[in-house]
Amino acid sequence: MRRFSPAGDPGTPDARSATRYLVWLAGRHPVYFGGGITLGVIWMLAQALVPAAIGRAVEAGLANRDPDALLRWALALLGLGLVQAGAGILRHRCAVHNWLGAAYRTVQVTVDATNRLGAALPRRVAAGEVVSIGTSDIEHIGGAVDITARGAGAVVGIVTVAVILLDASRPLGLVVVLGVPLLMGLVALLIRPLHHQQAAYRESTGRLTARAADIVSGLRVLRGVGGEPMLAARYRERSQALRADGLRVARVESLLQAAQILLPGVFVVLVTWLGARFALRGEITAGQLVSFYGYTAFLVSPLRNLTEAADKLTRGHVAARRVVRLLRLAPEFTDPARPVPVPNGPGELVDVRSGLVLRPGRLTALAATAPQDAAEIADRLGRYVDGDVTLHGVPLRDVALATVRERILVADNDAQLFSGVLRAELDPHDRADRTSVEAALAAASATDVVEALPGGLDGAVAERGREFSGGQRQRLRLARALVADPETLILVEPTSAVDAHTEAQIAERLGAARPGRTTLVCTTSPLMLGRAEHVVFVEDGKVVAEGRHEELLAAEPRYAATVSREEDR
Repeated sequence: MRRFSPAGDPGTPDARSATRYLVWLAGRHPVYFGGGITLGVIWMLAQALVPAAIGRAVEAGLANRDPDALLRWALALLGLGLVQAGAGILRHRCAVHNWLGAAYRTVQVTVDATNRLGAALPRRVAAGEVVSIGTSDIEHIGGAVDITARGAGAVVGIVTVAVILLDASRPLGLVVVLGVPLLMGLVALLIRPLHHQQAAYRESTGRLTARAADIVSGLRVLRGVGGEPMLAARYRERSQALRADGLRVARVESLLQAAQILLPGVFVVLVTWLGARFALRGEITAGQLVSFYGYTAFLVSPLRNLTEAADKLTRGHVAARRVVRLLRLAPEFTDPARPVPVPNGPGELVDVRSGLVLRPGRLTALAATAPQDAAEIADRLGRYVDGDVTLHGVPLRDVALATVRERILVADNDAQLFSGVLRAELDPHDRADRTSVEAALAAASATDVVEALPGGLDGAVAERGREFSGGQRQRLRLARALVADPETLILVEPTSAVDAHTEAQIAERLGAARPGRTTLVCTTSPLMLGRAEHVVFVEDGKVVAEGRHEELLAAEPRYAATVSREEDR
């Protein structure tokens, strides 16, 4: 069998229910899934027939003193052993393939879902929920698909033994037929509360993970305002509550593990005791007694596999339910039924609500009395919120979303740096040459940041770029936006975390870095406003004045007051 490799296209998942999702996963690898079940049945049947072969060998070879019969049954035992070993190895390989396929395909479809949700993801799903799906849930889903091979074999093995025992001794056969469902029912009494506890524990873990991420990302601010001890105390309190939830889960799980060993053991003792009594009364032969003892010893394995299957399938179903809940989330914006094409080349980008008109090929600055007004306009221009916005006279809501994202890039300070090589971080699509990347770094005044990093552009960036200061991260984000070189670039407060000297350098170089391109900078910094070709002043979400920075300072007192507040900071 070939090695497993994640599929390039995971396919369209069936998100109608958790059960349908698990069935869809199994159906993506029908040969391996069906092969695993078939081999699991053969593997278990070979084990189930061993006691019968031993019993026949005892009766024919020893009781009747027939060496030829003894040899035949010994060879039959050897054959069953070889079949069991071969089927077991191949079953395990199929099961591992099924586990990997289900787990990694789940990762693929959930990543696709998070990408589809885009900027809406943090508002719809907690970060801890996504992390838990990518860690514990994929393990449970993989386990649910994996256990089907052994579970199916266990069912066939138990049925086979029950039929053999019913044929030899109806009372013993009835004990098996009635006893196995009773055992499964007792185990189910523990499985249900266990999974309720696990679901509560997992949700608490997700919330605590999200809180930890928030604390780490805002640690500097917390220390600055003296809030670190208070939040640390709250985290400690939640952590202890989570610890208590974990102990409750462990108690129920330990009872389940003990029941999986104790109950089959009691069942084996019962069947063996009954078989011995029947043998003493002459109702069964010595060979049948040996067989019955072998059957009872054999039943421990399928019974444990069956209880494990019930446990893993339930866990997998609970995990699949959470995955399906994520997959069902619809993005805030979807492509129109009939997307309208947009003419090539730069064109006017108009926000009807505010009255803003971005003319192509020009560096425009937007100064707003309220920063949230500027952010809302930027979101509408990039179609992150709905609004009456047109490009080339075509409403953006009638344009394919991929086209909007390709032609209009909104870069704000919520963007993150990811771990990996810096060059790939700045140019994730690997489209720009080294000269273009270096030019973008120079325009963003970030060359010194790269030079200080061991390895330079080939150096490694830690998660969220934590080795950089806030101003350094902001400059690298600006460089990344410049490397992308979109037709229209919208920058929201791109210099809020840098010093005045660095800001002056960026203001001086930004226009030259994007010749012939449309650039909008949302800022109230006099340095940036003074270098803009055109300045738009927004008050109460509306454009109230336009012109050069110097003209607006002289003619618009409210604009001057807004800019002066920035200078006084």
